[in-house]
Amino acid sequence: MDLIAELEAEQIASLGKNVPDFKAGDTIRVGYKVTEGTRTRVQNYEGVCISRKNGSGIAGTFTVRKISFGEGVERVFPLYSTNIEAITVIRRGRVRRAKLYYLRSRRGKSARIAEDTNYKPLSGAKA
Repeated sequence: MDLIAELEAEQIASLGKNVPDFKAGDTIRVGYKVTEGTRTRVQNYEGVCISRKNGSGIAGTFTVRKISFGEGVERVFPLYSTNIEAITVIRRGRVRRAKLYYLRSRRGKSARIAEDTNYKPLSGAKA
């Protein structure tokens, strides 16, 4: 293991975050901490993960897309952000691509993703 990977693993361990095993196509709920004035609350953002970037390292990000009041809204979250309270996988999607940017131009039934009913978690992945 090289020095950079060791430092990254050390940083991730010090954060103590439990990131579930999810990929593009999965419907996830992200509990994000929102600060309003002096108060802090957790706001859930639920949608389809359309991409993961930079793997599962400290610099990893993922993009979540949802339809809000008939308008498509995308948000990019850092994987190990201190503002993320929890990431919950709602349903597993069966897709054949790593990036689902084509969903941006789809509406209605053509934007649906089939559910993966016999999902097997990756070996060695944190559950």
